[in-house]
Amino acid sequence: MSVELQLDAQVKADREGRPTLKIVAHRGYSGKYPELSPLAFEKALELPIHGIECDVRMTRDGKVVVNHDATLDRTSNRNGKVSALDWAEIKLADIGSDKHPKQYPMLLDELLEMWEPSGQHIYIETKHPGAGGDILEEQVVLRLRYAGLADDPRIHIISFAHRAIRRMKSLAPDLDRIYLRRDWQRHLKKAELLLSEPTGLGMSLLRGKLQPDAIGAHGLPTYMWTIDKTEDMKWAWANGVDILATNQPEVALHAIQM
Repeated sequence: MSVELQLDAQVKADREGRPTLKIVAHRGYSGKYPELSPLAFEKALELPIHGIECDVRMTRDGKVVVNHDATLDRTSNRNGKVSALDWAEIKLADIGSDKHPKQYPMLLDELLEMWEPSGQHIYIETKHPGAGGDILEEQVVLRLRYAGLADDPRIHIISFAHRAIRRMKSLAPDLDRIYLRRDWQRHLKKAELLLSEPTGLGMSLLRGKLQPDAIGAHGLPTYMWTIDKTEDMKWAWANGVDILATNQPEVALHAIQM
């Protein structure tokens, strides 16, 4: 699907009063390339989509590294906790696959440099719990400031931790902050849900289907993960989801053609 076709689809949706679904490549184009690898992000940034998503953690020597798990075990040829290793050790871990070998972890700095010229948005998930605690949010903001991006409206911070969202509100109040709700939190009251004053709310596809009336709750945009099937993408679009995180961004581009 070309950029022009995607833009035409968005215009058509606006004219007909239907929501425009923003497609976000979850961990880069992770359905086709090694997750969170330079190649996965490179390929995602080539697509006419809204943005990319990444996870960040802190190394032992205080670097902000792009990695989902607390360890390197699942995704690389090395073992060990990210928080117990220095960047010099982590950057040697091969996170590639048989089809796409020799891919290596990135610093947030490196990803921001790759992403910034694209025009896309970026969703940065700060992972908790972690050895760095509140320092992680502080370091993320410092990296954004260093890159001259601290006030860029294309940057969104997402987290399952109220503490992280509150911390980001204090450090960078102008940045979008999306609190990700766990499935069991559908039983919580509004006051508990909005405790950290997020500017958006996230939920899983499972929770969305169990509680569709929670989509768009409290007048806040809804970020939904991780949607890879065409029928689920169409369901999310039809039910007013604002932002769709997927491992299969090209499938999503075709699924939401109007």
